[in-house]
Amino acid sequence: MPRIFISHAGRDRAWAEWARWHLDAAGYETELDSVDWAAGTNFVEAMHRALSRQNPMLILLSSAYLEPDRFTTDEWTARLAQRRADPETKLIPLRIDRVDLRGGLWAPIIVPEVFGLSADRAVGVLLDSVGQVSAPPGDGGRVVAPPYPGGPSTTETGGPRPPGSLPRLWNLARRNPAFTGRDAMLNRLYDTLGSNRRAAVQALHGTGGVGKTQLALEYAHRFAGEYDLVWWIPSERPELIGDHLADLATKAGQAVAGTATPDAVDALGQHLRGRSRWLLIFDNAEDRDDLVRWLPDGPGHLIITSRNPGWTGVAQPMDVDVFTRSESTALLHSYLPHLDDRNADRLADALGDLPLAIGQAADLLAETHIDIDAYLAALRMHAADLLGDSRPPIGYPAPLASSVAVAAQRLAGDDPAAGQLLALCAHLGPEPIPADLFTGRPDLLQPPLAELARRTVAFGRTVAKLRQYGLARIVDGGPLLHRLTQAVLRDTDPESVAHRHTVEGLLIAARPENSHAPAWWPRWAQLLPHILALDPAVNDNPDIRLVANEAVWFLLARGDAGAALPLAEQLHAAWAERHGPDDDATLEAANNLARAYNHFGRYREARDLHEDALARKRRLLGDEHRSTLRSATNLIATVTLLGEHEQARELGEEMLARCRRVLGHDDGLTLGAADNFAGALRALKDYEHARALDEDTLAQRRRTLGNDHPDTLRSAHNLADHLRALGRFEQAREADEETLAGRRRVLGDDHSDTLRSVTSLAIDLRALGEYERARELDEDTLARRRRKLGDRHPNTIWSARNLADDLEALGRHAEAEQLRSGQALP
Repeated sequence: MPRIFISHAGRDRAWAEWARWHLDAAGYETELDSVDWAAGTNFVEAMHRALSRQNPMLILLSSAYLEPDRFTTDEWTARLAQRRADPETKLIPLRIDRVDLRGGLWAPIIVPEVFGLSADRAVGVLLDSVGQVSAPPGDGGRVVAPPYPGGPSTTETGGPRPPGSLPRLWNLARRNPAFTGRDAMLNRLYDTLGSNRRAAVQALHGTGGVGKTQLALEYAHRFAGEYDLVWWIPSERPELIGDHLADLATKAGQAVAGTATPDAVDALGQHLRGRSRWLLIFDNAEDRDDLVRWLPDGPGHLIITSRNPGWTGVAQPMDVDVFTRSESTALLHSYLPHLDDRNADRLADALGDLPLAIGQAADLLAETHIDIDAYLAALRMHAADLLGDSRPPIGYPAPLASSVAVAAQRLAGDDPAAGQLLALCAHLGPEPIPADLFTGRPDLLQPPLAELARRTVAFGRTVAKLRQYGLARIVDGGPLLHRLTQAVLRDTDPESVAHRHTVEGLLIAARPENSHAPAWWPRWAQLLPHILALDPAVNDNPDIRLVANEAVWFLLARGDAGAALPLAEQLHAAWAERHGPDDDATLEAANNLARAYNHFGRYREARDLHEDALARKRRLLGDEHRSTLRSATNLIATVTLLGEHEQARELGEEMLARCRRVLGHDDGLTLGAADNFAGALRALKDYEHARALDEDTLAQRRRTLGNDHPDTLRSAHNLADHLRALGRFEQAREADEETLAGRRRVLGDDHSDTLRSVTSLAIDLRALGEYERARELDEDTLARRRRKLGDRHPNTIWSARNLADDLEALGRHAEAEQLRSGQALP
């Protein structure tokens, strides 16, 4: 017999489970993805089989089901398309909420309703609707749950009631009508509880306001039909938990009013041990030792919400994180229907997708109609005031700022060292903070934190306190704070300036040795968000500005010019205004900015910066200062890129001689001057002279830096270019293959230097007649450059022309002409 495929939105999992249970009980064969598709199932293949025409499709229509960005859209549109081709295709729609079907494709289709009915009537509508399309199995008899609320047998043998129908024993608050998203998390919680294990819903990420309580409340309402008893127990005051359980015992008929609390709780425990289909929610518990003695045994379900993640051995943890971006914008649009997508995204990003903050902002904006830009400016300047004065959204007891401030005060009172650590973390970035930032320089800290930072285990316990109080997550051994938590802490910290200075000292001390060497890049990547958190554009600490410039150089060396360019522009403009164009940091920022301009083909702007910096350094430092020589050397490369080869040759010859005389032949800057001078000679087709320079530079770099240093690989690449220019293509290919392997290993496949090596190798192969392999390399390089640089970048255009040459050599003339004419480059 064909299987009835149950198509539903993730939000409507409870309805799908209800329909499956009653159809199975009536003898039908069903297929439900969450039940029948095991982990590892090929989703596309399983869906293809389920949508075959012989399988009836039961569609549970709801407002969520018809949201255009859900996978369900593919399911129902495919079935309607099948119906147009074959009217016998079986479709069974049921409406499970008040979704409006009066317009669009569903308007002419009869859709019965099952929501808002009694339990037995809802089952009757389900089975009647299915029976009209697919003959009932056997003799057509149906199995219907006993009437609800009914007698005791209903609780154990009648199957699930329709979702939304509440059990007799129920004390929960009303459902939050603004609850948004979290479908996957709620279904995962359902599956976890269904495995007869306890589950703790907890903010492992450690931030208050992620919606733990709201998640538990929504779960209880969404899956209420699965239970005959659901009870909410406030647990922030452990001494009152027993009274709440005694009240439940009385409501359940297991105790009478006035029964001693221990006796009532014992009676309730005996009652629950013999029954299933119950759910107890212990909300806002703080410590497992205070709660564990109150947790009943038995086959029911328990949910614990807590800021403290320490529930090992008591409950299975579930991380409750911030919203996804789509969930944030959906909630904002529900409050602010006229908000455009761009501003919704800006708000969500500024608020870090934190549910409580999103709700507060939406509520305030809906009430006051404040301009979005004005709100974001106020958030940047006065986060604590803005997030403390506005009322919390429904379901949250206090505004975000109040919640953070109370937790921070309690932490500082219970553990002063942890309070100090929290205050320092507030001035760092909203990214994982390496623990060794503190333990590496305890001498820069104040007591009592300084003493603990000298002891690894003790410091680890101090970090854990931040998580225990719901103020941080622990990632890779270090804390991670939400950006709004940090903003509130900074705004309310009476010693904010002193703590900021301490953080500056820690970052200066942690500065990696070399931004050019790949070995140090992981450390630079780790520290970069924390350097930027100190806003170096307006920071007057010269050492912080030095570190910021080196961070930009790291981005450029790593091949991330897209991130380096706006940062370099910001720093250069800000420092030129604040400190003047002659300031050391300003001049270094100009060098970084010019290098970024070169990467994006903005050669004239790069030359203007280099020439200005060189003139200033000659005036301030003299012609032979190292910094002056570096500016002159950088100018050589830019002038060559502009095609002014004779000027580049003259400057290159002068600078190489001066660097050798002042710095010596083996100095890194001297070798850089040799590189750039050789490039100018190569542009003038003086290949033999350039080759000799490159051979000498490569030998010295291999000796001093090793074979895998990026500078060594650059020299090897340059030498291969000269071999090619001299017509020695086989030798050039061998050199390019070796260099490409090194660059892929050290820099990765997408680095600009790696792509240059791929391009050079493709040219070698084309010269040697290996056109198909050259085409494969050029095609891949063109795709990567389009993605990273855009269609109009000189390197992208160069790759397109190289690919056109490959296609021409392969006889694919029309495709080659299309690339050459620019049709493939919008």
